[in-house]
Order: sequence, then C-alpha cells, then structure tokens
Amino acid sequence: MIGLRRPSFVAQEQISGEKLQKVLARLGIASRRSAEVMISEGRVLVNNKKAELGQRIDPARDHVVVDGVHVGTKPDLVYYLLYKPTDVVSTASDPHNRPTVVGMVPSTPRVFPVGRLDRESEGLLVLTNDGDMTYRLTHPSFGVPKEYYVFVSQEVPRSALRALREGVEIEEGITAPAKVSQVEPGLLKIIIHEGRNRQIRRMCEKVGYPVNRLIRTRIGPISDRKLSSGEWRELTTKEIRDLERAITNKKNVI
Repeated sequence: MIGLRRPSFVAQEQISGEKLQKVLARLGIASRRSAEVMISEGRVLVNNKKAELGQRIDPARDHVVVDGVHVGTKPDLVYYLLYKPTDVVSTASDPHNRPTVVGMVPSTPRVFPVGRLDRESEGLLVLTNDGDMTYRLTHPSFGVPKEYYVFVSQEVPRSALRALREGVEIEEGITAPAKVSQVEPGLLKIIIHEGRNRQIRRMCEKVGYPVNRLIRTRIGPISDRKLSSGEWRELTTKEIRDLERAITNKKNVI
C-alpha cells in the first residue's frame, strides 16, 4: 500500500501552485494566450531560469521576470500614490502625534512610504508593502529620477542655476549633477536621482535662494496632475510595470 501512495503524493506536489500564464494574465501583463507565447519565446524567467509552458508557481515566493523587468506576483501587494499635503510627516507613526502619510491611506494591509518628503514639502509619494520595490526605488544606485517644482523669492541668475546643475557642497559632500531649469522668474524645475535629507532645500540655500515652497511632481515615470492635496489612489498595473522598468534601467536619464 505504501508503494501505491507515493506516486499520488508526488503528483500532488507537481500540480500545486498557480499556472504562470494565469498569474501574468491576472496581473494585466498579457492575456493567457499572449502569456503562453511570451513563455515559449523565452521572455519569462522564474527564479532566474527560463519558464516553461504549463509551469506552476507560488506567487508568494517565486521571483518572476518578464522582458527583463521584475514582476511583483504576491497577491497581497498594494501600491498607493498619495499627494502629501504640507504639515504631514512621511513616517508610519510619529511620537509627537502629528498626522502621518500612512494615516491617509487604508490601514490594511500595512504600508510604508517609499522615501520621504519633509514636513513642509508637498506632492507625490508612493506607499506600498512591497519591500523589494521600496529598496530599489530609494537606493541611489538605481538612479530613479524625481521631479520637483521649487518656488523661491526672486529670479535665479544663470551662475546659480549652473551651480545647482553641476553640484553644490552640502554636509555629506557634493551633490550629483541635476537637471535644473527656470520655468519663470522665481520658479525652478529640478530633477534629481539622489534622496538626501532635505536635499533640494539645502542645495538652493547654498546658492543663496532659500525655498519658499516645494512640490514633488514626478517619481520616475509616475505623475498625476489631477491628484489634489490629500488625495490618493492605487497605481495601475501599467504604472507598476513602468516603475519596475525604470528601476531595472540603470541608465536612467534625468
């Protein structure tokens, strides 16, 4: 009897999990049929190996890459885009009982802000429970650009703009090159890929033009001009993939 049970147990192990093409379709990456074609063409990797047609995966554990871009397959992952107002802190909790960004989105599942905006600043912030994406979005080696509109009290001369572009000396060292333009007198658009504490405020102060108002308007490829202060929404499947693609592309251009 023992010899008869063993094949049944093995067969059950082999059919456990969810079909890969079904997972890709559920995530909106492709229809099941198109996913099968992608798998056949060798465009899908599971745990760094070429996927096979009919392969089953554990979405909570297996690492899936499509066309070189990591795909988050865990069913409980959520991604929110929030327009952070001023006077709200970018933490999960605050010892001074100030309002936090985490308190502005659903409480379950528990999420955390990706990077920070200082309390006086406003604009776009991603919150998620995807720890892998959080690490890669915030680590400077991945070079994901972030765009800001920066209001100062007066027109900034070319010499100061040039200094901001080339890098200025702050406490941690010289800042990396930035893309800086003056939209109108006293309004700058600055794009950086670093994330030092209060970096843009310190850069502008260093060249003699303290910031009056700072708004983050883009994170990598993600922007939303319709989102009002205090509002949030879920990222679309396409936006999540675009973010993953921006992280994967080490040649991000600011």
